[in-house]
Amino acid sequence: MTYKSGFIAIIGRPNAGKSTLLNAILKQKIAITTPKAQTTRNNIAGILTREDAQFIFTDTPGIHKPKHELGRSLNRNAYTAIAEADINFWVVDATQSFGGGDEFLLEKIKQSHIPCFLLLNKIDLLKKEEVLKTLEEWKERYDFAEIFPISALERDNVEHLLEVVKEYLEEGVKYFPDEMVSDHGEQFQIAEIIREKVLLKTNEEVPHSVAVVIERKEETDTRMDLQAMIVVERPSQKSILIGKQASMIRSIRLSAQKELKEKFHKKVELELYVRVEKNWRNRANKLQQLGYLELDDKQ
Repeated sequence: MTYKSGFIAIIGRPNAGKSTLLNAILKQKIAITTPKAQTTRNNIAGILTREDAQFIFTDTPGIHKPKHELGRSLNRNAYTAIAEADINFWVVDATQSFGGGDEFLLEKIKQSHIPCFLLLNKIDLLKKEEVLKTLEEWKERYDFAEIFPISALERDNVEHLLEVVKEYLEEGVKYFPDEMVSDHGEQFQIAEIIREKVLLKTNEEVPHSVAVVIERKEETDTRMDLQAMIVVERPSQKSILIGKQASMIRSIRLSAQKELKEKFHKKVELELYVRVEKNWRNRANKLQQLGYLELDDKQ
């Protein structure tokens, strides 16, 4: 039996459903998802291993017009993934009309000369005739390898998508062990779950300015003790995160604890505190410390 493997980049504009798709493919939560733009900040590999193939998916940050060094770094991460993939999955929100951001991304795809699957996502929100109309409009824009209407949230057409993309993979080796589903370790996953709760519970002033660092992690077979620092840019954001009589930080802590307990199947005690790091999103040294900028990435 021929064994196939390959690297597939999941790309697109913010909030198109890229992380939701990765989670749907793997049938478990690997990437955090929120309605806030730029929820994904790191290229996250999700690994699907089957008897005859291994798919390595890279969930990328949403490509956007950057306003700071962090935004520029996120875009560079996505461009690298596009250029280095064997196949690109371009996830498009089918409920939105074609715009300047899509035109920009289409040019990047054309320049890559890599097979691209166009995935028209969120079809569960459209009528059948609207889906067909959107599909025909996109067919005229580029010669995509495949076009798939999908609903990542409902897993509609996801399994068929995997069957088809397997045909495009080359014969190859198994890059990762069968049991491995992500290239990121526990501390990254814990920090992301905490950041997700911050994004879900705070207003527009806070989300883009937040980073999370795990300061301490101790565990036994039955218990995990964690201390995490939430980084913001302004004292006013710190006040919002703490909340009146510490109500907000308590809500974030309890919500994160609950998910971490379910994920790791043990009691979790989480301690959170908030630190102000002025203008951290434009400071290369801080971006490096927080894992958003490689040492040779600033160019």
